[in-house]
Order: sequence, then C-alpha cells, then structure tokens
Amino acid sequence: MSELLLKAIVTGLILSVMLGPAFFVLLETSIKKGIRAALAFDAGVLISDIIYIIIAYVFIQQVEELSRGGDNALIRALGGLLFMVYGYLTFNKKVDTVEVKKTKKVNADPKDYWILFIKGLLLNLANPLVVFYWFSVMALGHSGAKSALSGGETFFYLFIVLLTFFTIDVVKIVGAKKLRPFITITLLRSLNRITGTILMVFGAFLVINSIVMWLR
Repeated sequence: MSELLLKAIVTGLILSVMLGPAFFVLLETSIKKGIRAALAFDAGVLISDIIYIIIAYVFIQQVEELSRGGDNALIRALGGLLFMVYGYLTFNKKVDTVEVKKTKKVNADPKDYWILFIKGLLLNLANPLVVFYWFSVMALGHSGAKSALSGGETFFYLFIVLLTFFTIDVVKIVGAKKLRPFITITLLRSLNRITGTILMVFGAFLVINSIVMWLR
C-alpha cells in the first residue's frame, strides 16, 4: 500500500505541473477575482475530472476502443472548436478601469461562484483528451503491481492523485493572488490575450489532430 501511496503522490505532482488550458484560466481567475472564485472554478474542474474517471473506470474497454476509433476524431474536432470560440472571446474581451477596480475588491456574490464552478466544469468536459488522460493514469496505477489492484485500491490510488493535484492547485491559486495589488488595465489585457491565445492554439491542435486522424 505504501508503494501505491507514493506512486499516487508522484503522479499527482507530475499532473499538477502540466500546463493545460484549465491551468491558465485558473490563474487568471485567481488574479482577477480572488481565491474563493478560483477555488469555485477549480471545484468545477475537479468534479469534471471525477466524472471522466468514472467513465474511464466503468467503460474502460469502450474508452480504449474509442481512442482508436474514427469517432475520436469527431469528438476532438468538436472539443477543439469549443476551445477556439472560448479563446477568441477571451482574447477580445474588453477591459476598462471599472473592471480593474472590481478586481481589487473581491465580489463575494455566491451567484458568481456558481457561474465559475459551471465554467470550470464545462471547460474541462469540453476537452475530450481528459478521459483518455485519466485512462492512462489508471493504467499507470496498475502497472508494476505484483497483482491486479482491487476496486478499493484503485479508488485509494485515484483519491490520492486527485488530493495531491487539488492541493497543488490551491498553492497556485494563493500564489497568483499575490499579484492582485499590481493589477492594471495593461496586465488584464495581457492576461486575456495570453489565456485566449493558449485556448485557441490548444483548440486548433485538437482540430488539426482530428483531421489527421480522419485522413488516415
């Protein structure tokens, strides 16, 4: 069990330093809206991860077949288009002095937190690679084991991975919040453009990848 615990912690640490699209939106949310808002967004991402883990666990054979099938190209293309649209809107989002003042005074409206939660949930669900990503994480947990992991051991492994991953996210959120006193219109515009560009590039990658898969 100690080996499984260590493997789960190391896996969680490795996953936490991977720079996916949700990572940049998470930092942007922390800087603009504060720790609670970023935690609400991250909770949405976490729930979507759990949904994908359940799908990968219950339908592990179907997920493996889908990763090699033609439907995977269509799913990636649709996900890529969603990322490109969201990235374009983020890139062109207007920033004024009113928004700068709002970022320096945290808005504690619970409605905003629910919106950010849903935003994190949908953003991660829109990424079709996540289900295969967790499928790989599960396969890694089973690799090297002397015997097949039981359902309880698999649950323990995934729980520790998620706990480690979420803990590091909290550290990122707190660190990004330190930038709040230095927020200017220029910084907000740069954040929008950087985040928007990353989302559009990631979306374009998914679309191009789906076309290549379809042409094979």
